[in-house]
Amino acid sequence: MTPFSRRIGVLGAGQLGRMLAMAGYPLGHKFGFYGLNHDEPAALLGQMHTPDAQSADDTASLDDLVAFADVITFESENTSVELVKQISQTTQVYPSATSLYYAQDRGREKALFNQLAIPCAPYALVNSLAELDTAVTTIGLPAVLKTTTEGYDGKGQFVIKQPEQIHQAWLSIGERPAILEGFVHFKRELSIIAVRNAHNEHVYYPLVENQHRDGILRLTLAPAQAIAPQIQAQAEGYMQALLDKMDHVGVLTLELFETEAGLVANEMAPRVHNSGHWTMEGAQTSQFENHIRAISGLPLGATAPRQAFAAMINIIGEHGDIASALKLPNVHVHLYDKAERPGRKLGHINVLADSQDALNHTLEQLQGWLN
Repeated sequence: MTPFSRRIGVLGAGQLGRMLAMAGYPLGHKFGFYGLNHDEPAALLGQMHTPDAQSADDTASLDDLVAFADVITFESENTSVELVKQISQTTQVYPSATSLYYAQDRGREKALFNQLAIPCAPYALVNSLAELDTAVTTIGLPAVLKTTTEGYDGKGQFVIKQPEQIHQAWLSIGERPAILEGFVHFKRELSIIAVRNAHNEHVYYPLVENQHRDGILRLTLAPAQAIAPQIQAQAEGYMQALLDKMDHVGVLTLELFETEAGLVANEMAPRVHNSGHWTMEGAQTSQFENHIRAISGLPLGATAPRQAFAAMINIIGEHGDIASALKLPNVHVHLYDKAERPGRKLGHINVLADSQDALNHTLEQLQGWLN
């Protein structure tokens, strides 16, 4: 038994669980996963617990994971709050049900931003087409209609530009509880990742720039260039307020818009995040290792970049010519052991560089994954 060894349970067995385990094994930890089947990305990296397909109420496999684990974490903000509360009665879960409660519902999330004086778009909650009509009159157009729960990677969203689109928007999200947000005119999309442990130690990664297409993150540039120190400090201030309010332990991610008036919060995720994958080679301690450190009671690691410039490219839908990427210097490929499917995240490519020109040159050679 190593001095720091913990048995860590993960609710979920996707690529995030896979990368958490890969970061945790060098510290002597053991891992178990609760997932849908034995073909998921993390399945071969620890004890796998899957529901019984023949049972409508299978709790035995989840009970086995809880019995195995010293501490439990999760991959998704869509994890059941009630489930986490239940598990917490016998086994510590980080982050807690409080973080899930706020992060998995956009209405509660926005109310929390307002409570903590974190700027965000004007919004209105809507539960019917009539309420959506009223909200459009109040908020104005353009505006973004989003389901209050679940949606990700652009799903469950509709940008309303003209009044004639209101009914179409309501139908497109499935006529379900939603939030209408005023459209934010921004210069670029940013995000910041912070980590807090149970000893109330905080560390922050630099702001990064994110570029999306069809609602899916395609490219992260790290650190974001031309960020004034006061802007980084402002983002860290937002994060500290959120971390402390929720008593959050682990990684927390905040997506932001950079506007002429300053930073405006978009949404948060109480977990390791796609825009932090660059940290695997690009930072002194990756977001995955720092999350494991935080939930297992270890000191947090340094977050400074290893090189002046870094980037992360998502591999979406098709793997492409991976061999060509592997021939390039300062390029690191991470594949998730997932079958190809349109819009699916199959892996990512991290790039490190000493200059902007060198980074741009490498990104040009990897353009096939950015098109």
